[in-house]
Amino acid sequence: MPIVLASASPRRQELLKNAGIEFVVKPANIPETRQEGEAPQAFAERMAREKARAVWAGNKDEYVLGADTIVVVDDLVLGKPEDEPDAERMLRLLSGRKHQVITGVCLKGNGFEDVRSETTAVHFSVLSEADIRSYIGTGEPKDKAGAYAIQGMASRWISKIEGDYSNVVGLPVALVLQMLREHRVIGS
Repeated sequence: MPIVLASASPRRQELLKNAGIEFVVKPANIPETRQEGEAPQAFAERMAREKARAVWAGNKDEYVLGADTIVVVDDLVLGKPEDEPDAERMLRLLSGRKHQVITGVCLKGNGFEDVRSETTAVHFSVLSEADIRSYIGTGEPKDKAGAYAIQGMASRWISKIEGDYSNVVGLPVALVLQMLREHRVIGS
C-alpha cells in the first residue's frame, strides 16, 4: 500500500519517486507559524507532526508522512520568502556563511506517531548584489525555504555540505526509509 504524502512539494515527490517509495499526495493546508521561543528543530518537528495529523484525520487506515524544511542562520528561522525583498534579505544573510537546514519528519499510522528530524550544514560562497538580483529574477527562490534551491541554480554557490543532501532538497530520504522499515510499512 502506498504511503500518503502530506505535502504538495514537487521536490519531496521527486525524492520519494527516485527512491522507489510508492506514495499518493494529499497536501495538508495548515498555518506554518513558529511559536514564541520555539527552538528551530522543535518548530520543524511540530510542523511535520501537525501536517501528518491533519491528513491522517481523514485517512486513518493509511500511513501518512508529513515533513517541514526550514533554514536556520544565527538562530533565525528562514521559511519561504514572502516576496522578492524578503528573498534578497535571506540571500544576504546566507552569503559567505554556514547555515543549517532542518527537516522535521512525521510518520503516522494506526497506533503510532514517529517524529524525527535531520540537520545538514550548508556553506554558501559570498554572493554579490548582482548575483542576488539575477537569481531572484529567475523565480527559483520563490516557495523555497531560505530562498534557494540547492538542486537548482544556487548549486553554484554551495561550497560544501555536511550531512544529507536530500535533506537540503526537502526530505531526508535515508531517514524516511529507515522509519518506514522500522514500522513495517515497507519490507527491508
